[in-house]
Amino acid sequence: MAAARDELVREAAARGKYAPLYRHLTALVEPEWRISFGDIEAILGFDLPASARLYRPWWANQKRGSGHSHALAWQAAGWKTRDVDLEAETLVFERARGASGAPAFPPTRKFDLDRDFPAVDMGSWPKGFTASREQIYDDMEHPTGESQDDSGGGR
Repeated sequence: MAAARDELVREAAARGKYAPLYRHLTALVEPEWRISFGDIEAILGFDLPASARLYRPWWANQKRGSGHSHALAWQAAGWKTRDVDLEAETLVFERARGASGAPAFPPTRKFDLDRDFPAVDMGSWPKGFTASREQIYDDMEHPTGESQDDSGGGR
């Protein structure tokens, strides 16, 4: 049942107001990330509320899978906040760990190059086609089909 709830939490974070932050954090590979409030706003595409600049509790980590939508975004992505500096408007996101040492919200599936970026069959080369470097480039490393401008002007 907990796995199903975790999946619902991730889906909610991926659709919510703070989804751009969720997506950004899920793409990071670093164990921690120091960032300014302004950089977070650039990722989000909108200004943080005034309360984010005035009240430290706005940046608080919540109970697993509950709480405010902004905290849900970073926690569903497997991160937690620390070292919030309201004066400097900076904080650190660090990877959250579950009791087993695994991320608190592990991804639902692992990256698979063949599945995520399948090869596309473009067919075979035309019958009798051959190409060598000498056929493609001249002695000056210009493509052989490229005309050279003798007038002194650029291309």
